[in-house]
Amino acid sequence: MKRLHVSLGVEDLEASIRFYSTLFGAEPTLRREGYAKWMLEDPRVNFVLDQKGAGRGVDHLGIQVEDETELAEVSDRLKNAGQGVDLLENNKCCYARQDKFWISDPQGVPWETFKTHELIEDYGDTTRTGDLLKSVPPAKTEGCCG
Repeated sequence: MKRLHVSLGVEDLEASIRFYSTLFGAEPTLRREGYAKWMLEDPRVNFVLDQKGAGRGVDHLGIQVEDETELAEVSDRLKNAGQGVDLLENNKCCYARQDKFWISDPQGVPWETFKTHELIEDYGDTTRTGDLLKSVPPAKTEGCCG
């Protein structure tokens, strides 16, 4: 089953955690330096607050999948939408090891689709740069996820 992913860049992580914990009626599932994540079932969303991305507000959106079949299905949809996509395998990003695809919508909003293999202790150091992610606007190339 797929899960919507929303990543917000924030300045004040603690204030944002208090706000979203109240809104969701739940504490974050994962907290690290400059980072908090909720894995909610109602609504089914992977919601992230991140101080390491490109700024404040919506950093990127995505669809998290549970297996390689779903990853291929969603990446095929992106290709059929007329956008070039490239796979990043074994990517270390946002305290997880993942396989993922990046693309931008017609307005330049970055989208990813990804399958998480495992959580890791470091944030990761992958950037969205170069020909691999040429559809992602230059303003969104700092950090592993933003």
